[in-house]
Amino acid sequence: MSKRSLNGTDFTAMVLAGAEQLQQHAEHVNSLNVFPVPDGDTGTNMNLTMSAGVTELKRNHSDSIGHSAGVLSKGLLMGARGNSGVITSQLFRGFGRYAAPYDELNAMQFAAALQTGVDAAYKAVVKPVEGTILTVAKEAAKHAVFYARRTNDITELMEQVLLKAQETLSQTPEMLPVLKQVGVVDSGGQGLVYIYEGFLRYLKGAQDQADYHEAPAARQAPAVLSPEGPAVPSSTVAQRPELAQSKIETEDIEFLYDMEFFINRQLGGGQAAVFDEEEFRKALSKNGDSIIIIADDELIKVHVHSKAPGDVLNLALRFGEITQIHILNMREQHRDLLTTGLDIAPMPELFADMPVDPVDHSREQAPATPPADEMAPYGFIAVASGQGIADIFKSLGVDVVLSGGQTMNPSTEDFVNAIRSISAQHVYILPNNSNIVLAAEQARELLEGERSVTVIPSKSIPQGISAAFAFSEEEIEDTNTSSMMDAIARVKSGQVTHAVRDTQIDNLDIKAGQYIGIENSKIVTAAESLLASCQDLLSKMLVSGDEIVTVLAGEETDAGLTAELADWIGDRYPNAEVEVHQGGQPVYYYIFSVES
Repeated sequence: MSKRSLNGTDFTAMVLAGAEQLQQHAEHVNSLNVFPVPDGDTGTNMNLTMSAGVTELKRNHSDSIGHSAGVLSKGLLMGARGNSGVITSQLFRGFGRYAAPYDELNAMQFAAALQTGVDAAYKAVVKPVEGTILTVAKEAAKHAVFYARRTNDITELMEQVLLKAQETLSQTPEMLPVLKQVGVVDSGGQGLVYIYEGFLRYLKGAQDQADYHEAPAARQAPAVLSPEGPAVPSSTVAQRPELAQSKIETEDIEFLYDMEFFINRQLGGGQAAVFDEEEFRKALSKNGDSIIIIADDELIKVHVHSKAPGDVLNLALRFGEITQIHILNMREQHRDLLTTGLDIAPMPELFADMPVDPVDHSREQAPATPPADEMAPYGFIAVASGQGIADIFKSLGVDVVLSGGQTMNPSTEDFVNAIRSISAQHVYILPNNSNIVLAAEQARELLEGERSVTVIPSKSIPQGISAAFAFSEEEIEDTNTSSMMDAIARVKSGQVTHAVRDTQIDNLDIKAGQYIGIENSKIVTAAESLLASCQDLLSKMLVSGDEIVTVLAGEETDAGLTAELADWIGDRYPNAEVEVHQGGQPVYYYIFSVES
């Protein structure tokens, strides 16, 4: 379907299709995690980030692409989770800045908007790494600018953008040695390719075929026209048919209540029932569909379309306290779409299975900052998973502990709200995970001029605890910042979990099910027993034998094994000072801190 210009309605439909395509393949993106650990989260983070942008677009779309792109940018910015989510939000933030003055974009302007998005994303990352989502976006945008001089058809241009993105994605293992070693492409780049596939699916919109990457080999593949050399063949792009909202009868929407909420397991008053995800899913399916559940040890995120919202909430109350309840009547939404004439669904109920984050519009009216003489000099935010670890941070004076980790990263908006909740002249953030630092920095940037914030780039729980120990209420800001940065540089972090797939990395032949030890983000051991893996890891971490060793036991560890491990440390390293705590963290059986 030839298209010479792109307005806000078209752009909204493209984003919906792109987000739906990403949502369908989020687990595949997660599976591309380089480490074979059970916490791959790139797909989850990008999916939740896109769903936050989609929520804003659904509420505030417009025929003007400048307006719609701005709305999407705002939603993505606040909903961004993890490095991949933040980079995605920056790509569309730059796009939105370029599109702001326009009601429509032509092919050359669309290409320029993509390039502006790439510029914004690279600027947001302190040390950009090639062979990642950044490279895929950069090469696709560069090719778009080149090809826009040869066509005024945005559909044809988008096809070339997608093909270039796919080509670049396939080359990422040659750019990042670790990808080649493990045998995967970059996960964030793959997520972006899925988004671009959805864009093109909407623009083409008429072919009744399989997805792009599954196109029949017999069909002639279009080629990427490249200024650097000969054409590069690629897979053809085929389509499922476009079935618009106008083809759906409002009364045919059976499960009319679109529900989204969180269950806070820590606020169950000690009476929370044991959560069985499969049983919970079966119970919801009796009067509902489009069920999505994302759970960790503290929070359960639920999305469901239901006939009986009261029954759903009563069922959920058994497992904890319900927060951030968001219920929409989809028949009412459908009537509104038909009334306004906005036909934005490339397929029936395009977002039936897309989880969306509830958006608190009160953020648009920022609360007044108390006078300085009424505020404490310092405030602290830390990210942690596990009640025991949260209690440790609170005992060290942390004001707000955000639930988060590999499997459920806090969003930019979570950080913004946490910062605003603290009555302090200066707020420190301890992300405690390398995948959360960018979201924390994005929140700091958003509140610049309103609140004074410093992100201490702690990449592990031990680093965060060490930084909190180094803080002194009596010292000035610069001194405290310097002390905490020195502290995170001194501590060694170790984690033990299990491998979810066979792989070979850093000369280690790892088998699925083995226990792997990770020191400072590098897998250094693999063993058949949990105790042996812990011992191997600690043997590599302790150098002099007189260090301070902290052991944080996870939720799945056995007290007897923990005691045996503590005895082994005492016997093997009699001069070491050992502390053992019940951290309660998921995924990692043990977290170790070693400090001189």
